[in-house]
Amino acid sequence: MTIKAILTDIEGTTSSISFVKEVLFPYARAALPGFVRDHGNDPQVRQWLDAVATEISASACQDEVIVETLQGWIDQDRKHTALKALQGMIWNAGYRNGDYAAHMYPEVAGVLRAWHATGLPLYVYSSGSVPAQKLFFGFSEAGDLNGLFSGNFDTEVGGKREAASYAHIAQAIGIAPANILFLSDIVEELDAARDAGLQTVLLDRISDYPQPRTGDATHGHTRVENFEQITL
Repeated sequence: MTIKAILTDIEGTTSSISFVKEVLFPYARAALPGFVRDHGNDPQVRQWLDAVATEISASACQDEVIVETLQGWIDQDRKHTALKALQGMIWNAGYRNGDYAAHMYPEVAGVLRAWHATGLPLYVYSSGSVPAQKLFFGFSEAGDLNGLFSGNFDTEVGGKREAASYAHIAQAIGIAPANILFLSDIVEELDAARDAGLQTVLLDRISDYPQPRTGDATHGHTRVENFEQITL
């Protein structure tokens, strides 16, 4: 089946899991109290803080309680839209201050540029918010890669393990699911994409998955160790 677009995950796919868990998450966790203290009354921040307060308890209106809740969610790696939005705002400052640059596996930028040069549309689908995705690729170790992508999707379109999310993405970009290739390191995400009719490739990088996933563990998805092994 002809591939007319590529949809890629980030963590564990284009970039290491350790960068997110060992750099970005701790940075946001440590910065949250000061960020909320300094920006808690900004409308774009307040809306997310209020959303958290409403979810945990109508009486939990103290910002200190909200911050503690958010820090707990970071520790749990919870995929919550409010948390992702606030993390994105905090990471914005970190990137722009030069506190870190987003990790990219060595071959990724070159392969993405080569695909883009052929006219193949590239899209991102990650649990991180769209603004966070754009910061990630905009301040990467390989330079600003945002110009390579035709669009970005986050969990506002739906959960990454739900087939309906991939159907919605296909509809949004106007390409039949069968002509879209989804790249991810998470088998359950690939299962959902396949259920929606997309083609799939499992990224199984040894630095993230020391025990290679082969045979039944791949759920029948094409398995590669890096982007250079992907055949279009």
